[in-house]
Amino acid sequence: MIKKIFILLLLVVIAVYLIIAVTSFNNRSETAVCKGMELVINDSIDYGFITKNQVIKLLNTQGISPIGKEMGSISTRDIEEQLELHPLIENAECYRTPSNKIGIEITQRLPILRIMANNGDDYFLDEKGEIMPIANNAANVAVVTGSVERSFASKELYDLGLFMQQNEFWKAQILQINVTPSKELEIVPRVGDHIIFLGKPGNYEEKFEKLETFYKKALNQIGWNKYSRISLEFDNQIICTKKEK
Repeated sequence: MIKKIFILLLLVVIAVYLIIAVTSFNNRSETAVCKGMELVINDSIDYGFITKNQVIKLLNTQGISPIGKEMGSISTRDIEEQLELHPLIENAECYRTPSNKIGIEITQRLPILRIMANNGDDYFLDEKGEIMPIANNAANVAVVTGSVERSFASKELYDLGLFMQQNEFWKAQILQINVTPSKELEIVPRVGDHIIFLGKPGNYEEKFEKLETFYKKALNQIGWNKYSRISLEFDNQIICTKKEK
């Protein structure tokens, strides 16, 4: 009986100690001064739209840099909201670290097409179909030229951009997309001295699957520069125009 009481008292003492220790640690953490930031920018190798120096400058300009402030006074949510207002940032996550620093993880907006329209528009279309401003760094995406209104880009061209983004072969092969005044699409490939005519937007998977088969079974045999134009406008057929001699 005495042994059970002793064990119970010991457990109570340990519990009280842990409560005091945790409370004391939390209090010290709240009053500790932020020693710095740990910044992570996702996709920074492929897309360097936003840099660590720009993030630091933005936080300093807005007066919400956490460095030198007590950890308990820092609002991680305010930092997230301010960063997410930046036109090139998709998402920001901010958190406290055990080493009394503020961790920040940033996800950049990713472009799938660059629009350079006849009307003077010059912008990226991002993976959500939204307009994205041109950054200092060039992105390795296809350029769209011609008669392109923003509504046409965010609807009809968005589906084509997504298709290319998800297909490594066509992402690498398509260099330029031209939109004619009648809203038909012409493709300029990286490999091959010809124009690919898609016709009206839509049915991209079917059209490019047909073209890939034609590439493999025909152009690989007769040469990639035999035709000046390859039309995929009509179902179940490919119409080729030979180059003039």
